[in-house]
Amino acid sequence: MKKIAGTVLGAVMMLAAASSAFANGAKDSEKVTAVTVTASGSSALLPLVKDAAGKYKNVNPAVSVNVSGGGSGTGLAQVSDGSVDIGNSDVFAESKLGADKAAALVDHKVCIITMAPVINNDLAKTVKSLTKQQLIGIFTAKITNWKDVGGPDEQILLVTRPATSGTRALFKQYALDNNDEASNKSLETDDSGTLLQTVSQNRGAVGYLALSYLVNNTAVSTVSLDGVAPTMENTYNGSYPVWGYEHMYTKGNSNKAANDFIAYIMGSDYGKLMEAQGYCVASKMKVTR
Repeated sequence: MKKIAGTVLGAVMMLAAASSAFANGAKDSEKVTAVTVTASGSSALLPLVKDAAGKYKNVNPAVSVNVSGGGSGTGLAQVSDGSVDIGNSDVFAESKLGADKAAALVDHKVCIITMAPVINNDLAKTVKSLTKQQLIGIFTAKITNWKDVGGPDEQILLVTRPATSGTRALFKQYALDNNDEASNKSLETDDSGTLLQTVSQNRGAVGYLALSYLVNNTAVSTVSLDGVAPTMENTYNGSYPVWGYEHMYTKGNSNKAANDFIAYIMGSDYGKLMEAQGYCVASKMKVTR
């Protein structure tokens, strides 16, 4: 009887062990592998992508999105050579890369960005609006004193962007009619926070920023262009001209994690959060380019 009891007990223990192993195996097969998506580039798009990355992590805990700036040219170069999964850009890839490299990338137009001329708050007491020709004169250093455009007797301090900047390329095309900035006579930074601080702390300073950096920010003042204020409403209706598409480029379509993250940003749920951050929803634009 002892032998039979021992045999039965052993069989029960073996069955329990097998069941436990099966259960653990099932759990292992259900585990989601942790994934990291990397993105770099546009400083104008940086706040949006960072915000989206945090919210995406809440609904997809296994996916981490690491985001850095560096300018559109940097983002495009890095996604092209495979250093990052996503290249964020204020401009089309063709303007920064060779034709072959640009053709290998897939463009995702995630939203619209507005670029605004910004000045020190003291200047804003007298300088409310500039004509496009005045703006061009200022940024090409043909106009060097604010008194020449209705402001105080104050030297103009230009705060501009490096050549890799998509913000600079967009501003050059639509605000300056493709005239080159006088970079040799300016302070230069591709960090929008640094630019904002520099303009706010220097009485004669002027620069330009994406509207996303000006939401609920009173440290600097925007300037109207030919009497039209740089607002989201004026961007939507086409009366304010200095705007462009924000692009998130991938190399081909093979990176599912990167594509899923971009799809999340372009989805209707996250789209509701864009405007609060100063970005225009592409589907609401009354004009196209």
